[in-house]
Amino acid sequence: MVKRVLAVAVFGCLLVLAGCGGPVQDDILNYINEELKTAQTLEEKAVSAYEGVAGANYTDDQTMYDALVNEVIPTYTDLLNELETVSIESDELKEIHAIYLSGAQKQYSAFEKIIEAIEKQDSGIIDEANQLLEEGRLEIEDYNNQLDALAEEHNVEIEKK
Repeated sequence: MVKRVLAVAVFGCLLVLAGCGGPVQDDILNYINEELKTAQTLEEKAVSAYEGVAGANYTDDQTMYDALVNEVIPTYTDLLNELETVSIESDELKEIHAIYLSGAQKQYSAFEKIIEAIEKQDSGIIDEANQLLEEGRLEIEDYNNQLDALAEEHNVEIEKK
């Protein structure tokens, strides 16, 4: 029943300074290199656990359910808590970070919906979950694009993993 669940987006990057500093540039560097370190690790762990039981790796509802309840949801809860406590100085970066947080919250809600769908054996709820996953993915993609643009504007080069 759960085979149509989409994969989630992973955000990960490393920054290299390319130019002379400024307050926003310093904030971007601190944000990526320090503030998001734990969040990146948590997101990679949650996404890996989810992808291990979704899509082509889907075997059965119980395996999906167990992974969501025991790994994905607890790790994503930690991720959201981490994202909510990030320290950001500049307004531009705060606005961009809010997009990431919103996307991550939608993906978390999607995981909860998948659990509900399995419990109720309701494929309509899977459709809702897929919609939330897609919305979250698009928001995180927008976040990455806006962060890239802000970094470029402030002479910071982002190297993707």
